[in-house]
Amino acid sequence: MSIILALDEGTTNAKAIAIDHTGAVLATASRALGIRNAAPGWTEQDAAEIWEVSRAVLADVAAAVPAAEIAGIAISNQRESVVAWDPATGAPAGPVLSWQDTRTADRCAALAATHGGLVTERTGLPLDPMFSAPKAAWLLEQAPAGTVVGTVDSWLVWNLTGGTHVIEAGNASRTLLMSLETLDWDPALLEVFGVPREALPRIVPSTGPFGETACDGLPAGLPILAVMADSHAALRGHGGGAPEIVKATYGTGSSVMQGTGAELRRRDGLATTLAWVEDAPVYALEGNIRYSGSALDWTARLLGVPSAAALGELAATVDDAAGAVLVPAFGGLGAPHWDATAVGTLSGLGAATGQAHIARAAFDSVAHQVADVAEAMLAPGETLEAVRADGGATASSLLMQAQADALGCDVVVVGEADVALRGVAAVAFAPLGVDLPAAAAARVHHPSVDASRRVATRDAWRRGLERSRG
Repeated sequence: MSIILALDEGTTNAKAIAIDHTGAVLATASRALGIRNAAPGWTEQDAAEIWEVSRAVLADVAAAVPAAEIAGIAISNQRESVVAWDPATGAPAGPVLSWQDTRTADRCAALAATHGGLVTERTGLPLDPMFSAPKAAWLLEQAPAGTVVGTVDSWLVWNLTGGTHVIEAGNASRTLLMSLETLDWDPALLEVFGVPREALPRIVPSTGPFGETACDGLPAGLPILAVMADSHAALRGHGGGAPEIVKATYGTGSSVMQGTGAELRRRDGLATTLAWVEDAPVYALEGNIRYSGSALDWTARLLGVPSAAALGELAATVDDAAGAVLVPAFGGLGAPHWDATAVGTLSGLGAATGQAHIARAAFDSVAHQVADVAEAMLAPGETLEAVRADGGATASSLLMQAQADALGCDVVVVGEADVALRGVAAVAFAPLGVDLPAAAAARVHHPSVDASRRVATRDAWRRGLERSRG
């Protein structure tokens, strides 16, 4: 029997599983990660903590299975967040700048005026502070000469192997520095952002080579067989890669993604991204939503309820939001609007509006944001048959029903919360001759409202967006 130790390093926690060639999960571990807002728009994490927590959960699952049966390690990681460190000592040269960090918004706006077209044409991405290049430039400006930078996958591989400086191609495609055509760092983009090539890791396929473990706390010599960005790994875990599968991952933010195979497909307001590279590149369309699970947490704090789960119980006491519309643009709007100046708004309130209606509006806001992205993926005349859903928030039947109603199509919820772990494990198993099965469906939510009501609620949401962007 072959076993893969799969790590999913996310924004707020790190999880690991030991999974065998049949898809059975033999052991699990999870630990929380801190995140801080050092100033308005500044969202940071501790690089040393990310490494120590990631190593700890891998060690936990490694200890729970026979060492001789471990074939290697697979890593799924939060995207776009950037780490800088001293290559001689391995010490971080500053905080991790989170994908949610917007301190470079003014810099991006100025660059977009002169270079936005070039950046989007070569990378498939808008010139937005969510992506890595402006964060990398900011960190290098604060750091001593000789400092290197990378995304979180680079940081983890460096520490696991004792100094291998590489970046997985799908993660590299989210930096604003890699050409989708050449799959290499683009000299013109390096100049635009002021990031020196020598500070960057080498780009490698999703199957590496990444090296072997050479760190304290883990068995030595385990090969790192696969690395993927978390949203890309989730698409793979759903069995995606072709246009027939659209998936939505619900976490702190949300990712809606549709594989396009070998085709570089473009849609206004959406990112064209490299999903993964095995034998050949697989591309995808994607829309990123900054505040989904975090919007529920924010509303729970606002209303004084203890958790998002309690918020759901409150929201379920009313049939709808009674016209209330929450737009959680707390750090601007992501896809398909890409408006860094948008602000959070709560509108449509009346004398009868109560806490439960506001709670309901929070769940609706997540569903409407996902629907905005899914609709932007469609060519004229196309319709969605279904969307596959994963992530912790899919435990909320209220949210998943709101999603089906906003989309007007079925929402298929898979039977495991951590589909990204299955996806990256599938890539790790493939060179071993193992075809790991995709995540199975657990339940399906069908639309429960008619077309006229759906149109009315979508129109109310769009009016709320206009107020947010005004």
